[in-house]
Amino acid sequence: MIRRILKFIRSLVIAAFVAIAVWTLALMAFEEQFIYFPSVYPEGLYNALDPSVGVIDCWFTTADSVKLHGWYVRAPDPIGTLLLSHGNAGNISHRLDLMRQLHRSGFNVFMYDYRGYGRSEGFPTEEGIYLDGRAAYDYAATLPGVDSLRIILFGTSLGGAVSVDVATDRSPGGLILEATFSSGKELGQELYPFLPIKLFMKSEFNSVEKIRSITVPILVIHGSDDSIVPLKLARRLFDAANEPKEFYEIAGADHNDTYMVGRAEYFNKISGFARRLLKNSQP
Repeated sequence: MIRRILKFIRSLVIAAFVAIAVWTLALMAFEEQFIYFPSVYPEGLYNALDPSVGVIDCWFTTADSVKLHGWYVRAPDPIGTLLLSHGNAGNISHRLDLMRQLHRSGFNVFMYDYRGYGRSEGFPTEEGIYLDGRAAYDYAATLPGVDSLRIILFGTSLGGAVSVDVATDRSPGGLILEATFSSGKELGQELYPFLPIKLFMKSEFNSVEKIRSITVPILVIHGSDDSIVPLKLARRLFDAANEPKEFYEIAGADHNDTYMVGRAEYFNKISGFARRLLKNSQP
């Protein structure tokens, strides 16, 4: 009887090791497929684009000659310009409602698709989407009605890592980070706690180190019930940031519904943050 139990336990241990090895090899071989989930045009909500809103189709090119697509909507007498870098799934058409509501709150809004997403060319990689973010920033500064000194980087989820990277190399008026994480490896370890993620994951997305060199005002937004990016990773990123900074936790919000749960308070928080930092940045 004891021998049978020991044999059963040994079988379970071997099966567990085999499963871990298989998952590890799969993640190593297909790492980028586990990170990026693009929707390529015409997949998306392009039919929901209301011409009366005045959204402008934008095309621009990165430093490594990749052609990207974006949308821009201009506000009368804008508070500033929000440069929106989205998460790892879908494309800009899935963020139309957020774009409309930010525009109604008094902002110019420019959002774009990374390489391989929507109507943008290429295939996403970590270094590639950083180049996309920088090209988007440079292009946004040339758009009609945009004051280059009043551009605020707004990154959600994976886009938070892109926005942090851009802020280390450009001079935005401020930085808004929503539902984002301290580093890719720390997030990967949270998502796959049974695997040695930190040992083999190549993608860094090391925002927690980069943010230490950023000196512009920062607003971090996170849902208390985020099921993708644990709240503690947002707190870790926030703790590493320089002052002035503010943390806005939305009670009951998950990963993708922050503005729907936060409602008016969410948009008031963003517009209030922008007004304060842009007022303080004036000569």
